[in-house]
This record gives sequence, structure tokens and C-alpha cells, in this order.
Amino acid sequence: MPPTDPAPPAPAQARVVLGVGGGIAAYKACEVLRGLTEAGRSVRVVPTRAALHFVGEATWAALSGQPVATDVWADAHEVPHVRIGQQADLVLVAPATADLLARAAHGLADDLLANVLLTARCPVVFAPAMHTEMWEHPATQANVALLRDRGCVVLEPAAGRLTGADTGKGRLPEPAAILAAAEAALRRGSAPADLAGRRVVVSAGGTREPLDPVRFLGNRSSGRQGYALAAAAASRGADVVLVAAHTALDDPAGVAVVRVGTALELREAVLAAAAGADAVVMAAAVADFRPAAIAQSKIKKSDEDGAPAPVSLVRNPDVLAELVAAREAGDLPGAVLVGFAAETGEPGSTVLDLGRAKLARKGCDLLVVNEVGGGLAFDTPDNAAVILGSDGASREVPLGPKAVLADAVWDLVAERLAPR
Repeated sequence: MPPTDPAPPAPAQARVVLGVGGGIAAYKACEVLRGLTEAGRSVRVVPTRAALHFVGEATWAALSGQPVATDVWADAHEVPHVRIGQQADLVLVAPATADLLARAAHGLADDLLANVLLTARCPVVFAPAMHTEMWEHPATQANVALLRDRGCVVLEPAAGRLTGADTGKGRLPEPAAILAAAEAALRRGSAPADLAGRRVVVSAGGTREPLDPVRFLGNRSSGRQGYALAAAAASRGADVVLVAAHTALDDPAGVAVVRVGTALELREAVLAAAAGADAVVMAAAVADFRPAAIAQSKIKKSDEDGAPAPVSLVRNPDVLAELVAAREAGDLPGAVLVGFAAETGEPGSTVLDLGRAKLARKGCDLLVVNEVGGGLAFDTPDNAAVILGSDGASREVPLGPKAVLADAVWDLVAERLAPR
């Protein structure tokens, strides 16, 4: 199958419908709205009647700069219950209550927002918010599954403080995570959710190997590329486990995050999560070596002029190689395995030369080759890479947002997934 080009950036003048459900989290939708308008999106807010008890019409109008659509009878000559959904490039519902998810799943048309959802032919993203018991109820889970089967993106709610003293899963994802999911949906447009029903594992961030209670051996990875990969997979319908090492990033919406510190911890978490996975993408910067012994107290200088004692290092396990070996042994049947190679080049060998040699040595399906150093790749919002395939394929992704590279990786993974 010939490779497809990475998804283009979302159009700046994309028309977004922001549906707001009747929950206390409606106030957070104001920040989502502000983020959309600051990105240059044209936003039409469609709140439910209940939502207006939490945030008034004047607030939505002031923040969006557009009139607020509240019912099917206003401006009836414009047929708003049909036109708003037809003209949208994205419908984003935040918060999506249990009632709203149920009405959307069963095709009810009892208010303007429900009509918009029926007429929309663009991507639809739901950001749920409700009490834990409501989210976990079999009826809600069945409605979510039905919406996802139809190609809608239903984010997983966050865990944390809910209304009152309650704590648990059901909190609205953070506005930044909702905005990231919306941007991913806009970039993909009407492309199908090609990872729906698939389970994927992504590693991200940089491991730290302790020398003593204070110091560690580490690297410059921020985790941004791995987080972009996890967010992109979730937006394409995948069930995503993100194994994250030392990042300061907000959790991507709809992603289960497992936090680790060292290379050994990352290995344990990835191997556990990989069981039954359709794809594993090793984007983390995993330390190749760790100290042979960890000092139990802070290492002191022997004297002002004394040289430091040498630190003896031992090799860390090669997690990607273990995944390949597990697949060959039949423990990960059909899993697509993706590695990353951060290279600087060396005398007589280019970055791509080193990448091709690593691909042959590792035995994975795809290898994302980055040139690093001098402000490239690490801790930046942009990235450029060449994605090499074990079948001889090669795709160059020019410098651009890490989300674009993430979609290019998943395009190639989707082509290689075993049919279901």
C-alpha cells in the first residue's frame, strides 16, 4: 500500500460548534472556548437548557463573538437545527453529561444540540463529566461504546475531585487536553477512526538513574513526542496506555497513564502493558546505562582538590529488543513494534546510516529517526524525522508540530495492523 502524506494542519478558519451540557463543569468550557478562539477558530456555542443554569448566554456570546444558539425556534428561517451541524468542521461537546451521551447515542432530537449532533457530518468529540457511579453505570458504558463504534471520539474522563466532597473518575479532562483532542480531530477531518478497537502502548519521557539520594543520570527528553503520539492514537479511537517517565506535561485526554522513573521500572510497565496490545511505540528516551551501585547517602567531595571517585556503570535492558523477541516467541502475536533513534551522526556515518543499521539490529517494524543536538527534537514543540520501515519503506516528515509526526507514525502503523 503506498504511503499517504501526514495529515495537514487544521485550517485556521475551521468552524467549530461547542456544545455545552448541563453540568457544573460547564464553567470550564469557557476556557475551552477561549482556547479555540485564540487559535483562530470560528466558534458557535450551543448550550443545552440546563447548561444555561450554570453559565449564562451573555458569557458565551462575549467569549465567542457570535450569537448563541439556544433552541430550535430562534431564527427559524435559518433552520438552525439543520444548518449549524451541516456547516461545522467539528462538533465538540464539553461537558458531555450522562443524559447528553444517552440522547446522542439513541438519536433523540429533543433540543437544538441533539439536532446538531444528528445533522453533523464532521468529526464529533465528547468530553464527559459526571459522577463516578454515573460514568461506570452499564447504560453509560453501552452508550459510550455505541458512539465510539459510530466513529465519535469519546474521551475518558479524568480522576479527581468532583462536585462536593466526592473524588473519583468522572472529572472533565483539563481544557488543554480537550483542546488537543479537538485539534487532532480537525487535522484528521473526515478520515475514519482507523485505530478504533485497537489497544496501543506508548512510552514517553526520559528515565533517570539514581547515583545517590540527590543525583541521577538523565537526558533532555521532555516527553512531548510520546504524549503527542498517545493523544493522536486516542483521537483515532485507540485504547491507549501511556508509560511516562519524568515529564511535566498534562495527561492527554482519554489516555491511561502509568508513571515510572528508571529504565527498569519502564521495562516492567511496558512489558506488562504490551500483553494483548496491537502496537507498541517506544518513544521514551531510555537510559542505556545505570550505576552499578546506588550510594545510600549523598556522595561527598573527598577534599577541595580531590578528583571524584569513578562511577561504575552497567547496561540497562533493551526493552525494544525484548518486545521483538517476545513477538518472535509468539507472546505478542501480530503486534506492530515501533522504535525511536535519536542520533547525532558520527565520522563516516550519517544520521540515516545509523538509523538503518539500528533498524536492522533491532528487528522492529518501524524506526523513527531523529537528528538531535543543537536545539533539535528534545524539549521543543516541533520535530522532523525519517520513518524507516523493515519492508524498505521510508517517509520523510519535515519540521513541524510533533502532533503531525505522531499522525504520520500512526498512518504507517495502521497500514501494518493485522486485520480483525
